[in-house]
Amino acid sequence: MLLLQLFWTFFKIGLLSFGGGYAMIPVIEHEVTAHGWMTSAEYYEAIALAGMSPGPVATNGAVYVGYHTAGLAGAVAATLGMVLPSLFLIVLMAAFFVRINEHKLVKSAFYGLRPIVAGLVAYAAIHFSQTSGIIGPISWDSGIALVIFAFSLFALIKYKLHPLYVIALSGLAGAALYS
Repeated sequence: MLLLQLFWTFFKIGLLSFGGGYAMIPVIEHEVTAHGWMTSAEYYEAIALAGMSPGPVATNGAVYVGYHTAGLAGAVAATLGMVLPSLFLIVLMAAFFVRINEHKLVKSAFYGLRPIVAGLVAYAAIHFSQTSGIIGPISWDSGIALVIFAFSLFALIKYKLHPLYVIALSGLAGAALYS
């Protein structure tokens, strides 16, 4: 029953969520905490690990939640639930999208989805920061986090540095400033 519940929960998320893994984070959190599989804090620790692992963050998160909840079988059930809807939809859409991708209504729908995807990603970032304690009462640590964030964003936008360099430099800055 638990394996079916894991599969069905992640199948619905994979079927109904738009915008990629980071936009799915709040949806997954809601389901995981509603089922009592993890607390928000546990979930955001899992997402931090999932984000550092190679591959899509939502799928990595599903693997972690499934494993945490029901071991290896749970990881398989949650992962299949997450990826099967995309696989089915991609195959179906590819068959029809070639014919309709230039249709005005289709283009308009995709333009309409862009703001909500950006909103879901921003919400995930803010909620993650609050839950993990990055955003909280004003302190030396939160000030350092804000400075690292600002310099990272500046380096990415202004100088178009490769994200791996920014991650490495941010890690070094954190190690130096938080030590």
